[in-house]
Formats: sequence, structure tokens, C-alpha cells
Amino acid sequence: MERFRNFKILNTLPQKMVAGFVVLIVLGTLLLSLPLATAAGRTTSFIDVVFTAASATCITGLTVVNTASHWSVFGQLVILGLAEVGALGYMTFAVLLFNIMRRNIGLSTQLMVKESLNLENLSDTKSVMRYVVGLSLLFQVGGLVLLAVDFIPRFGWRRGLYVSLYHSVMSFCNAGFDVFGNSLLNFRGDSYVLIVTMILIIAGGLGFLVWRDLLLYHERKRLSLNSKLTLVTTISLFVIGFVLFLVTERNLHALPASWFNRTVNTLFLSVTPRTAGLITVPTTSLQAGSIFLMMILMFVGGTPGSTAGGIKTTTFGILMFQSIAQLRGKRDVEFSHRRFSQANISRALLLIFLASIVITVATLILTQTEHIPKEFGLEYIVFEVLSAFGTVGLSLGLTPHLTVIGKLVIMLLMFIGRVGIFTSLYSLSKRQPKVNSIRYPEENILIG
Repeated sequence: MERFRNFKILNTLPQKMVAGFVVLIVLGTLLLSLPLATAAGRTTSFIDVVFTAASATCITGLTVVNTASHWSVFGQLVILGLAEVGALGYMTFAVLLFNIMRRNIGLSTQLMVKESLNLENLSDTKSVMRYVVGLSLLFQVGGLVLLAVDFIPRFGWRRGLYVSLYHSVMSFCNAGFDVFGNSLLNFRGDSYVLIVTMILIIAGGLGFLVWRDLLLYHERKRLSLNSKLTLVTTISLFVIGFVLFLVTERNLHALPASWFNRTVNTLFLSVTPRTAGLITVPTTSLQAGSIFLMMILMFVGGTPGSTAGGIKTTTFGILMFQSIAQLRGKRDVEFSHRRFSQANISRALLLIFLASIVITVATLILTQTEHIPKEFGLEYIVFEVLSAFGTVGLSLGLTPHLTVIGKLVIMLLMFIGRVGIFTSLYSLSKRQPKVNSIRYPEENILIG
């Protein structure tokens, strides 16, 4: 009886997580359907409204209409609110509401928070929630102030504060929406804005558990294995991406000519595919090698429990060390004087397998429903698929021209990238294992 009860609870939690995001998308669709949400003289089809609400809730940033010109200030604020809730998790705001009302948090709510933030222990929920809310306010308000220094002289007080707020929130939430009309193309020569934006993107994509470890390091004098692996993998991807972009984009004339601006723009290229979706140069002007590199970075994404998507840095890191151990003939996968459990390795492999299946099926469907321009090949579709799955928001131009079927596929990818794969993995890995009374003989097969 106890086993059945646990089985039921574990299967309803992921369903509640999914239902919560569906409710947010429905609410966003209703608000964006209001006449007051669109700019004067603009109309929006129902499928485009749903697509925008889904993209904002899943903090992706892929758009079928231009955010700056199509939506009114009210519509833009609705998108901003959906991205904020989608990034931090609706359970964060539910708990915040409970605290304001001074009501105790029930066990089911704590389990939902534990699920949404990838926590190991139920006892961590309250302390981590304080860090989630506190750090989010700190970084977003700090970003607002720093950006206002640049934007207010450009646009005036009213417009300057508005774009500073919007850009600060979207950067920290790793969402690709902007109110400039062309992302950050007009600011590729403004290193100050790009540096502040990169700090916000990295802060949001690093994960609240990692930030908590870093802030408490002076007391604990140690970092958790999760934080160490996250930091090593994240820094490695940034450095490798930066070096490779320097090589692949060495002849790109669209980048600013000065050495410092070129360095900042190249570093920005390494940071933004990690689910941020903001860009300083048109993606269509990038070299083939750069586009391929961006696909890899989009697939990896950010850190579990952060505002980022993708398969996550920890998954990539575990498989990287697993490969190194296998090549060295080692039985155990070791990192920082610790050994990864076989359950962790199996979970990472399962995630990679499920993600590959989803991406392959989506790509196959879109090759049949969408038109590929003559100047592009299969990368035109694969890039969009990875951008949607990794909740990035970068595009080679396919999204505004998607068919109805294409929009449905991309919406599903964005949704799966935000909650689906993780929920499926959690459900499979947390079920009660069956104890077999009979084990069959072991036998090897040919591999490779």
C-alpha cells in the first residue's frame, strides 16, 4: 500500500508542474488577445497569440511578430511578466504569496518547489526560495540601474527607464525578447551595454543553488560537487566558445573594428547561445562554423535550477568525464575527489537519448512542412529546432514564416525544453525500483 501511495505522489507532481505552465500560457493568451495588447492598427491571429504566450512563458524569445512594433506597452509588459514567472517558476511566486499572507507552506507545495528547483532535500526549500527571490531582485534591479546609466542619456528618462527595466529582466531571465526591434544590433559598438548584459545572462543561467554555494563559501569553506562541476563546465564552454568564435569569425566585417569591441562581441557570441537569445550581429551573416558552434552551445544550455534551458551543463560535464574515464580505462568516473554514481550517469545518458529523439522527430516534421530558402540547407531547420528546445530564441529566419503545423511543433519544443524532458526524467528516475528475484546471465555485444 505504501509503495502504491508513493508511486501516485511522484506521478502527480510532474503533472502539476506541466499543468501550471499550461495555465500560464492560457492566461498569457487571454491577456495578449485583448485589443489593448496590440499597437494601433495591428491585428494578431490566435495561433500567433498562443505562440507568443508560449515563447514568453518558456523564456525562449522566438517571435512570429516583432515585439517592439507589434505589441503595445501593455502587451510588452504581459510578455515581460510571463517571462519573469516562467523563468523563476510559478511556484516561487506562489510561495512568495504564502509568505506575504503569513501562511504556512503545505507539504505538497514544498514538494512542488523541490521539483521545480531540482533540490535534493525537502528541507532546503525555504532557504533556497529566499535566495531565488533575493538574488533575482538584486541582479535585475542592479541591471536596471547599470543599464539606465547608458539608456537614459540615449532615450530620455521615461523611455530610458522602461528599456532598462525590460532589458534587465529579459537578460537575467535568459529570454530573447527585446523592445528595440532588432535585438542588440544597434549596440554592438557599445561594450558597456554588452558587458552588463553578459553579466545578467551568466547570473541567470548559473543557477540559484550555485549562487547559494558561492555566497556561503566563506562559512562552509567548500563547494558542493554540483557547483564545482557547473563552474568548471560553464567556464570551459565560455573559453572554448570564445576561442573558436575568434577563429570562425575572424573575417566578419559586421563586427566593430576596434580590438576591444571585437573581443567583447566575440565573447557575447559565446555567452548568448547559452539560452539568452540576444544577438549583436545578424545570425544569417555568421560563418558556417559559427552557426554550427552555436547549435552545440544551444543544445548544452545552462545549469539545472536556473533560468536557462538545454540539456544542462551538469549533464554535459558528467558525460565528458565519463568519456575521459572510459578512454583511460578507469572503472569509476571521478571529479574533485568524488565519484559520480551510476544513477547520475544513466540519467544523463537517458536525457541525451530523449533529447535526441525529440530533436530528430521535430526536424523531420519541419522538413516536410516548411520551406527552406535556396541559400540555406538543413541547418535552417535544425538551428530553429535547437533554439526552441534549448529555450534560446535565436533564429535564422524560419520562425516568422512557420506554417500552422510548424508553429505547433516549435511551441511543443519550447514547452518540452522548459519542463517536459526534465519532468519525464524525474518521473522515470524516482519510481520505486523493482527487485527482480531472478537475474539472467550477463553477456557482451559488439560496440563500435
